[in-house]
Amino acid sequence: MVAGHLQEKNGIYYVVLTYKTYDGKRKTKWQSTGLPIKGNKRRAEAMIRELQDDFEPPVDPNGPPSKAMLFADYLVQWLEIAKSTVKLTTYASYKELSNSRIIPYFRNLGVTLGDLKAVHIQAFYQEQLERVKPNTVIHYHADKVDRPKKNEFTGNFYSKDEMNALFDAVRGSKIEVAVMLTAFYGLRRSECAGLRWCAVDFRARSMVINHTAVLSSGRVIYADSVKTKSSYRTLPLSDSLRRYLTDLRRRQNANRKKYGKAYCQSDYVCCREDGSPLRPDYISRE
Repeated sequence: MVAGHLQEKNGIYYVVLTYKTYDGKRKTKWQSTGLPIKGNKRRAEAMIRELQDDFEPPVDPNGPPSKAMLFADYLVQWLEIAKSTVKLTTYASYKELSNSRIIPYFRNLGVTLGDLKAVHIQAFYQEQLERVKPNTVIHYHADKVDRPKKNEFTGNFYSKDEMNALFDAVRGSKIEVAVMLTAFYGLRRSECAGLRWCAVDFRARSMVINHTAVLSSGRVIYADSVKTKSSYRTLPLSDSLRRYLTDLRRRQNANRKKYGKAYCQSDYVCCREDGSPLRPDYISRE
């Protein structure tokens, strides 16, 4: 309950609101009515009720959010909380999904936490299903809302002729290396973009997948982590891929000398001629 009364100050009526904070302390807030004292007492008293109805005492920052808070603002706040509780790459994924689709949709809708219902989230799903497949929308899924059914996926493999046609198509392009790694090992784009030379052991004929490149709000985050425990793995280098990577390393060393100080010393296997690493979204687009 917020109490209110009028107070005169410098010939003007002020409304003084008295309330208790979330920790039990009593506070007051002065709000000018802008009304001169003479002949305006009734109008000023009416403003007391208006200000009492509109006033919301400060909420406990560690407590539950206000029902009047926009759901979009809550998601922004939740992202900051999640940042310290999950892996950096997981946070980057959350942030990318939230900022690209979820937050803009609900900010435009203007729904508050108090008014939010399952039907609002279901409507969001429905709008997304008009542009992407159910498997993508499942990444947005919330509890207590009907989950979209997965679209069935039937895995298939390229034949030898199809693989050779693919290699011919990308030969000499910037994504050639990423395609080669994906063709041999089925690496994710984040794993291709995150593979470093320090993880390739030519003597042991192996390479370790332990570093990824993930998008977050248009920025690439590099981290010593992978999607799951099983994603951390050591892979054998076949003779053909070992020869390919050996030649690639030789070409990149030649580019390092060619560009001199302008060469980007990144150590990433999938890179441009100047050594700058390829972004995961660039690999997908190309």
